[in-house]
Amino acid sequence: GVPSHLPVDWRRLRAPPDLVINAVMFATHTSVAGSRNSAFHGQVRWNSSKETSKEGRALTSQVFMVKKWKKQAVNENGKPIRVRMHVKKGDTVVVIAGKDKGQVSQVEEVFTKTGQVLVKDVNKKVKHSKPVQEGEAGQIREMEFPIHHSNVMHYSKEKQVRSRVGYKVDSDGKKTRYLVKTGEQLD
Repeated sequence: GVPSHLPVDWRRLRAPPDLVINAVMFATHTSVAGSRNSAFHGQVRWNSSKETSKEGRALTSQVFMVKKWKKQAVNENGKPIRVRMHVKKGDTVVVIAGKDKGQVSQVEEVFTKTGQVLVKDVNKKVKHSKPVQEGEAGQIREMEFPIHHSNVMHYSKEKQVRSRVGYKVDSDGKKTRYLVKTGEQLD
């Protein structure tokens, strides 16, 4: 059966015990505080794939990045899995998709956990905030929100053209980035 030292009452799960044991490592890193009936609560689901149990059902672990309180996917060391991105802070980029398509701006911040970037004057929304202290008025602020890094491309201001980024290793052994179309150095 199921080991008794586990943090969740696994007997209440409606899953075969062999699959529960296989999912223990995933569940200990992604369990949600206060979730109903199981540690999986919308994060592990049944579907048909190549790896199946004796009953013919497959366990697929998938962490959804929908809510702030959902846990981040982690590696074997317990650290969040980072998204490898082609842009860095300070890069000049052009938006290639969305309502701000065609706008040229600079990357202000990079969020490697979610794969998003904050670009100056792009994806502006109105944020309403309640008063914090007594006697203080609420605020209506217009601020930028992050967009996915795949919706931006590097931009050459000299030649007015967008380009992919390439990597070169120079004679000193240092890796540098450059624009493929223009040959312009980025670092």
